[in-house]
Amino acid sequence: MITLRNVTLRRSAKVLLDNASATLNPGEKVGLVGRNGAGKSTLFALLNGTLHEDGGEFSIPAQWRMAQVAQDMPETDQPATDFVIDGDTALLAAQKEVHAAEASDDGERMAYAYMALHDAGAHDAQSRAQALILGLGFTSDQLCNPVNSFSGGWRMRLQLARALMCPSDLLLLDEPTNHLDLDALVWLEAWLKRYEGTLVVISHDREFLDAITNVTLHIDAGKLTRYGGNYSTFEDMRAQQMELQQNAYAKQQDKIAHLQKFIARFKAKASKAKQAQSRVKALDRMEKLAPMLASADFTFEFKEPPNLPNPMLVMEQASFGYPPPADAPAGTPPAVIVRNVDKSVMAGQRIGILGANGQGKSTVVKTIARALAPISGTVTEGKGLSIGYFAQQELDVLRPQDNPLEHMTRMAREGLPAGQSGREQDLRNFLGTFNFSGDMVKQAVGTMSGGEKARLVLCMLVWQRPNLLLMDEPTNHLDLATREALAVALNEFEGTVMLVSHDRSLLRSVCDEFWLVSHGGIEPFEGDLDDYQRYLLNEAKRAREDLKESLKAPAATPAVVAPQVAAVKKAPVNLKALKLELGKLEQAILDLQTKKHALEARLATPLPPQEIGELGSQLQKLQESLDANEERWLELSEQIEAEAP
Repeated sequence: MITLRNVTLRRSAKVLLDNASATLNPGEKVGLVGRNGAGKSTLFALLNGTLHEDGGEFSIPAQWRMAQVAQDMPETDQPATDFVIDGDTALLAAQKEVHAAEASDDGERMAYAYMALHDAGAHDAQSRAQALILGLGFTSDQLCNPVNSFSGGWRMRLQLARALMCPSDLLLLDEPTNHLDLDALVWLEAWLKRYEGTLVVISHDREFLDAITNVTLHIDAGKLTRYGGNYSTFEDMRAQQMELQQNAYAKQQDKIAHLQKFIARFKAKASKAKQAQSRVKALDRMEKLAPMLASADFTFEFKEPPNLPNPMLVMEQASFGYPPPADAPAGTPPAVIVRNVDKSVMAGQRIGILGANGQGKSTVVKTIARALAPISGTVTEGKGLSIGYFAQQELDVLRPQDNPLEHMTRMAREGLPAGQSGREQDLRNFLGTFNFSGDMVKQAVGTMSGGEKARLVLCMLVWQRPNLLLMDEPTNHLDLATREALAVALNEFEGTVMLVSHDRSLLRSVCDEFWLVSHGGIEPFEGDLDDYQRYLLNEAKRAREDLKESLKAPAATPAVVAPQVAAVKKAPVNLKALKLELGKLEQAILDLQTKKHALEARLATPLPPQEIGELGSQLQKLQESLDANEERWLELSEQIEAEAP
């Protein structure tokens, strides 16, 4: 077990843990929570050995293997699958020993090295790595792409896959959901539920914590408090504790009354639709936790918009996508992602936009936000439409060298919303409501944390007084308290909200209806988020079953596969020939798997060392052939799909 007894931990002059004690047992899944700056990441540094305690006693079993997500952005041309496989440190060590044993010509050493390689999972390393990559939202045609060909967020997903690939007794995850869409998040939850080691996770996604944790460790005022149960259980117990503190509770009554007033208002407005009922339950919970929410040191609100056009906008036979690159040959068609959309957005709607990764959610939002033009059809805006857009990449738009006051001053010069003042003191006061006070208004944005940058973007958004809010993953860098403040502010907002988010708690508490972007179109999703989660899991299961069935299909003998592969590669695209080759490859894969299982069975019996070495060498060559055939099978499948009429 992991034990902290009266531990003191400092970062520079700041004491983050002060005589703190806690115990974590093997196999527990622990949510580490606390306000930003409370010391969560510092405690991680103690767990992984980067920091050492300044006082007290800290112990962790010496034999435990640890895995965590590297925070550096990988810079390599290594193929994605190989990069993830290299996260398996036990496999790498076994491979090195095989190479050393082969170089030594020591038969007995080679035998043991091959056995260790097999035990380390060399036979299925590629399939394990690719399952992780696909689960985190990549497509099969990206499995061999160079790591450097992906954007920053996707490279961080590969770092996560690499950490999951590593066999471990202790897994440390710091905000693992930040770069994930909802479909990848659902997959990650299912994976972590099966994880048998001890898990410690920092996350600001309450539903993610609820789904995977059974212990909550709270850092507050330098102390560690352990709560049995997930995050919701912690919230309940903490709210009860705060309610018992009568003096503090009395001071919060005005804020509590305000919370309860808007909750009652929106519950009364909610329709009987399933999605709206899900929202009612979320608001019920918010009302129950009013003392805890009211204690937050940060709240804000969207001011009433000057006008509310109705409809806000109308899409008629609209298709969304991207124009051809500037250097593309003349006549290159645009890339159409979503087609033939007929939708209206009305005043006061609360729309959650759902869809698996790559289906076009952000493309739709960017087009409505005027960042992209429709490929075809029309998007007609209501008179007086004013859009407030929080983009996924909005933090990159901020100027690193400028400070918050300069950002606000520049925005004020570009055009003041009705009723807003551009005086410096008024801008300072407004920044203060978003916790930018004193010297912080003059601090360069480039030196700020992700959460502080996100708060600045929210501040600028509120200042604009929009009547349509487009929010594309607004919570990526927000802590739990700020997420709650955002949920309250969006619920009080008088205008229209369109929200893309992997934060299911935010979606539940804000949205009355859902749109599903899927298979090139947009349709209403007749269900709530629990239904959507089941839909995602069923889609993933169906895809796996389809792949298994295709591999079981009967085909001809594999004896002539290799020559035919070369011939088909050289010939013009011939769909019939491709399908013939695919069938033969499937049979070849089945035959190779049968031989592999037979070899593994022989290796499991007592054998002379020399024979073990020979069989191990055969097994390695067999696996290499199997890997090559499986890779070619994936290439052919993609090619057939692309060429099919």
